[in-house]
Amino acid sequence: MPVKTLFLPFAVAAAVVGCSTLTPTEDPVYLKMTDLEARLIRLERVFENESLIQLASELDQLKTETAALRGEIETLRFETESNAGRQRELYVDVDRRLQSLEQAQSRAPVAPPQAQGNQGGFAPNAPAEQPPAAAPVRPSGSDQQNYQAAFELIQARRYPEAGRAFTEFLTAFPTSPLADNAQYWLAETYYVQRQFPAALPEFQKVIDDFPQSAKYPDALLKVGYCQDELKNTDAARTALQQVMRQFPDTTAARLAAQRLERLSQ
Repeated sequence: MPVKTLFLPFAVAAAVVGCSTLTPTEDPVYLKMTDLEARLIRLERVFENESLIQLASELDQLKTETAALRGEIETLRFETESNAGRQRELYVDVDRRLQSLEQAQSRAPVAPPQAQGNQGGFAPNAPAEQPPAAAPVRPSGSDQQNYQAAFELIQARRYPEAGRAFTEFLTAFPTSPLADNAQYWLAETYYVQRQFPAALPEFQKVIDDFPQSAKYPDALLKVGYCQDELKNTDAARTALQQVMRQFPDTTAARLAAQRLERLSQ
């Protein structure tokens, strides 16, 4: 309805009221105007309430979506923490097994070399001869296949052959994404055999050549271990403290703290 039409009854009513001698409470035009005004106020309140209801509905929807997002965040956080826990357990297990191998290697007697062309039995305490390693050490194929073949030699505890395999891998595939891992495990082949003077520079190469590698904290930890085994106590303490400072709240940092405690004793 046009504005002029809407206000026309009020104008007419006002003119009639002005000419009437009735009191406002008795004048039917005045009463009608009062009723119209009250109805208008009620309509305005209805519109305001509808706006508030819509806002409240939108707010409830936002709260629901926020709660759902929080639930997803908690799920992702739980999965992340679970994966981190499994990785820590795996690292601790691998390190424990390597330490057991190191201790067993240090206690094992060194067998004298067997003379070439020996016609008689076996050298005392000599392990059984291993089959030739040439085939598995350097298979033709991709860097992944070469790396896997070398790693299987470590799993078989054939550390000298594994060391040669990783050396050949790094020569053939220097830019492979697996090069940092290969360099680390090459160092490990020396470390497990307690050849600490040879292991130390190989671990250092991981730090120098692959600063973004995931093996960096482990290599730095083993640098500290090697320095400790070589009786370079100050250098060992420096490397272990660096692990704790650069990689806090990690398994490597915890192992470094344990070794530092042992050094202090």
